[in-house]
Formats: sequence, structure tokens, C-alpha cells
Amino acid sequence: ACIEPALGSDGPEYLTHYPASQAALAQTCPDDPRTARRFELYIDGIELCNGYLELTDPTELSQRDAAQNRRRESEQNPTLPGAQNMLQAMKYGLPPCAGVALGFDRLVMAATGMASIHDVIPFPFDRA
Repeated sequence: ACIEPALGSDGPEYLTHYPASQAALAQTCPDDPRTARRFELYIDGIELCNGYLELTDPTELSQRDAAQNRRRESEQNPTLPGAQNMLQAMKYGLPPCAGVALGFDRLVMAATGMASIHDVIPFPFDRA
């Protein structure tokens, strides 16, 4: 069953502690390394934003890249290039950082009570 439409129906609702496997560039939780320091915010079944604490350990990122490529090879998928630029930056020293991506059009949709995101996008692709 899909639970997303019910998320945030009684007010803002945060989902946290995502499975670490679903957050490739996020730090893991110190108290439970199976989960990541990642979140999503929902209101009325709409995901408004998501964010996470950035992984800053180059050794761990390299290990994650290698593990992902081993999985891809076992599934007979092409491997992906590693995050070499990110690894280089981390080796010089990357301070603790985080990021959040806000869907502004989704925020406007929730604030105005519109049923469709197409009603709040000023220049949708199908009308451009």
C-alpha cells in the first residue's frame, strides 16, 4: 500500500533515518549505521523538501562507490565512474555541510490548496 498520500495530512511530517542504502552521499547515523542522516518533509501527501548531512569521509565514499559498482556488475549493469572530484575535495578537507532541496512549486501548491502542480507552474513544458 502507498502511504505517501497520507503523510503530513495532520500537519507537517518529517521522515527521518532513511536506510543507508538509499542515501549514497549522506552520513550514516552514529547510533545506527544502517540508517542515514537524511530527511523529507511532507504536507498533505506532497514532498516539499529533502535534505541530508553530507558525507565528508573520502575513504567511506570510495568504499561506497566500489560497493555500488560490485552490485551493478552482479546485476550485469555497466559500472559508474567514481566521484573523483568529490573525493579530491574531501582529501583537501571538506568541512561539515548539509543541503536541502525545496520544491518551490510544491510549496506554492500546498499554500494555495491547488490539486495539481500544473496549476501553479507559470510556464509548464506543455504550454511553453
